Amino acid sequence: MSTSTPRAVPTRVPAAERGSTRIADRVVAKIAAQAAREALVAEADGAAPPHATVTVHHDIARVRVSLELPYPSDVAAQSAAVRRRVAERVEECASMTVPEVAVEVEHLHPAHIRPAAAGRDRRLR
Repeated sequence: MSTSTPRAVPTRVPAAERGSTRIADRVVAKIAAQAAREALVAEADGAAPPHATVTVHHDIARVRVSLELPYPSDVAAQSAAVRRRVAERVEECASMTVPEVAVEVEHLHPAHIRPAAAGRDRRLR
């Protein structure tokens, strides 16, 4: 009969102490741009999609979003909606604190030409 010594059971290391996850700035920027797109009430025809740049330090992300809006529109309300949505989505998806979302409106695009004006013939005769 052989005597065996009990095997040592390895101690489990808590998940938070096993390593770290780093999310690239460009990934956070894509999350922010998509969130800005979701927040816009209406996109202007011919407008470029929102673009975001991000600076991440530890788990704090500072975001700058550039966008184009239709004219006329409530620029202040749309900017506030973009700020809220971007902060929520980055915190939710990347687990980062977002103390600042700067919104830069680059262009205002006029609405479609009205149907009555579109039918006018402007050629010189």
